[in-house]
Amino acid sequence: MNFPGRIAVLGGGSWATALAKLLLNNEERIAWYMRRPDRIEDFCRTGHNPAYLSDVEFPTHRIDFSSDINEVCTTADTLVIALPSPYIKSHLAKIDVDISSKNIVVATKGIVPDENLLVTDYFVQHYGCKSDNLLVIGGPCHAEEVALQRLSYLTIGCRDISKSEAFAACLRSDAMKTICSADVDGIEYGAVLKNVYAIASGIISGMKKGDNFQAMLVANAIREMDRFVSFVAPMQRNICDSAYLGDLLVTSYSKFSRNHNFGSMIGKGYSVKVAMMEMEMVAEGYYGTKCIYEINRRYGVDMPILNCVYEILYGGSSVRKALDNISDTFI
Repeated sequence: MNFPGRIAVLGGGSWATALAKLLLNNEERIAWYMRRPDRIEDFCRTGHNPAYLSDVEFPTHRIDFSSDINEVCTTADTLVIALPSPYIKSHLAKIDVDISSKNIVVATKGIVPDENLLVTDYFVQHYGCKSDNLLVIGGPCHAEEVALQRLSYLTIGCRDISKSEAFAACLRSDAMKTICSADVDGIEYGAVLKNVYAIASGIISGMKKGDNFQAMLVANAIREMDRFVSFVAPMQRNICDSAYLGDLLVTSYSKFSRNHNFGSMIGKGYSVKVAMMEMEMVAEGYYGTKCIYEINRRYGVDMPILNCVYEILYGGSSVRKALDNISDTFI
């Protein structure tokens, strides 16, 4: 089989929808797993996802939809995992076919809850997948701007760089540029951490603390990310590359960033519970904060911004007090 073979997208949200649209620019057919049969029916009837990025039209005659995850996993050679991290474990638990030889492309920006594992590590430990068959998709990129066909960039990571390059070609277009990397773990951890820091950036914005303080937070956040990723996944990397700094910047400042918007609501005085209820989409940084905090209890990396966000979201600390505690640590 020539990589990537038959491609399937798993997930029905905005990011899954954006990736499916990109793939159909270059692939003749794709398979697509969505949990809800009624959504599939509406999609086929209208020609667009009824719930996410609904302005984007699709050639549905070139898509093999299914609400049976095992059917999709059986017939596809490459699985693009675009499921929200809080629910990924429950979705994957439905898989009862052998996927150990499949190529897995992780587009989920999070950690597997309760397990505190990177999604790629979860596939290795629970499904016997091979490291060289695991790929990750990093930013900087918002699904909404892909839908608007604005010039965007994706980083494709794989330990087998030839696979990274081959899958990058499946996504590439005039409006989508791609970058290849061998830093699978760094891209995954960076994607989780940038969501945490985007919440902090949003809190500052919601409190109207000003651009100066927000800039200092983001500048220190990239240093904090570098310390953590260098410790848990040591290799030669430039933290200023787009997969790390670029993704952090767009998530910290963009109006499309659900994590920034979640943080902004908290900064305006919403409780965490109410802010979660108000969100139309999942703010993965909420869950990522707890996972990384628990992981770092083993390593002890100096992470004052992560600790600040954790105390606000899970420790009951006042927003003002938590921010005051980290402001003097900035350099």
